[in-house]
Amino acid sequence: MAVPKRKLSRSNTRHRRAQWKATGVQLVPVMIDGVSYRVPQRLVKAYERGLLRPEG
Repeated sequence: MAVPKRKLSRSNTRHRRAQWKATGVQLVPVMIDGVSYRVPQRLVKAYERGLLRPEG
């Protein structure tokens, strides 16, 4: 594990942390029973196989 040689100041720590940003879920249109739904891309196969039911 990497160990810092010296203590990082509070200002530098907060500036570094401020650069991180969460990204939204990528929604993909999927046809289920003739109706188009927008579902997360990583769950498309589960919706197509009927393991999950779309809401709405």
